Amino acid sequence: MRRGQTIGSIVARDSEAALSGAREMLRQASTTAEVADAERAVAIAEKNLVHKPITASWDGTVLSHSASAGDRVSEDQEILTINDADSTIFLADIAQADLPRIRPGQKASIAVSGDPRPIAGTVHARLPGANPADSTGPVRIDLPEPARRLALGIVGMARVTVGEHLDATVVPDAAILRDDVTGIARVALVTENKAHWVVVTTGIKDEGRTEIVAPPLPAGQPVIVSGLVGLPEGKLVAVER
Repeated sequence: MRRGQTIGSIVARDSEAALSGAREMLRQASTTAEVADAERAVAIAEKNLVHKPITASWDGTVLSHSASAGDRVSEDQEILTINDADSTIFLADIAQADLPRIRPGQKASIAVSGDPRPIAGTVHARLPGANPADSTGPVRIDLPEPARRLALGIVGMARVTVGEHLDATVVPDAAILRDDVTGIARVALVTENKAHWVVVTTGIKDEGRTEIVAPPLPAGQPVIVSGLVGLPEGKLVAVER
């Protein structure tokens, strides 16, 4: 809802009491004259009902209400609760291993279920607490003004840009063979139709690709992406393009 939108109304107590009295008079009327007088009284009371509109004080969504249509409410009674759209955020569960790379001000892209257009956001802060069940920690992502009107409780996926490396050398993730014990990563290059293993230093991973920080690899260098386990140095291979 938008600020100033009418979301309900309250009937003044005195005018509602007058209408109730007129209806009771009509219920008890026994003669034609009494019925006619009571009907006029009901009509006058309905015409004089004082309605006070309830309007939204800000853009937001109704979270709950403690009164329903026809209920009598007191002057200090809470009727409904509206969240402020400016306070709507996206809460992302980030793997604990990646949390040290998250910083306030980093750009984020949020893909919301059912909406093909990604929403641009900004990391506000890492929040205290963690979920031991899936080893994640909460990160608050602030949304731009139009996105704050999204329905509450939506589900989506956030991608946070933790760094940009322009002109980086990347290889498919499948091209990297990592030793689980030592952590050393190797890539099998194709040189003169032979496999040549090199130890590499990896960097950022994104969308199935991994950055090779060192050693420098020439652009277009063929690499082997399957059958790496047990592949001997110098094995004859054929390049497929």
